[in-house]
Amino acid sequence: MLNQLFGLEARRKRLLRKAPEGALKDFLSVPFPDKAGLIDSASILAVDFETTGLDPAREQILSVGFICLENNEILLSSAYHQVICAQGELKEENVVIHQITDSAKSRGASLEEVTSDLLAALAGKAMLVHFAHIEKNFLEQACKQLYGMAPVFPIIDTLVIAKKRLDKRGLPYDPSELRLSKLRDWHNLPHHYAHNALNDALATAELLMAEVELMSFEESPPLKYVLS
Repeated sequence: MLNQLFGLEARRKRLLRKAPEGALKDFLSVPFPDKAGLIDSASILAVDFETTGLDPAREQILSVGFICLENNEILLSSAYHQVICAQGELKEENVVIHQITDSAKSRGASLEEVTSDLLAALAGKAMLVHFAHIEKNFLEQACKQLYGMAPVFPIIDTLVIAKKRLDKRGLPYDPSELRLSKLRDWHNLPHHYAHNALNDALATAELLMAEVELMSFEESPPLKYVLS
């Protein structure tokens, strides 16, 4: 509701006035991308988190991966992946899913360092994710913990984009069809090693490009068409 009342750009300016010096203020100092601009020319950062669970109030971020899209190209040189030195021992199910061991975690970077890297890369860009609930809520929680306040950011969610496309058919479908791997299979995109933050970020970037190709626009759709 606040997004509708004030708009993200207005809220960014309001938060900037209150933000403490540091990474969050630097992030909020850069205007968000123009919603009227075309997706093909937009600055986008595909982001993925691996976490110890789904509740950001009780669980932790284990790793962060991101990669940039500029001018409708995925910039492999911008690829970033970092394990975080989360507190406590990992549960066996975490290790099985993410392949991040306690030993690897102990050598990881601090949450503050990784969050600072992410905010610096995200400045002036739209954040691209698949199922925004995880990345949005965990990043907000991390910023509250580190800086005492949560930011706002424009979000593109490939799950939402795919759901809109499927809903337009007016036919029933299995919700599992909205999984990242299932959508990539439908688009005949190559298989990727899942549950690695950078791999999933890259997989999401490729999926966005495939979904945009199906949209009925003579040229690239405006950014506002895909913002959640």
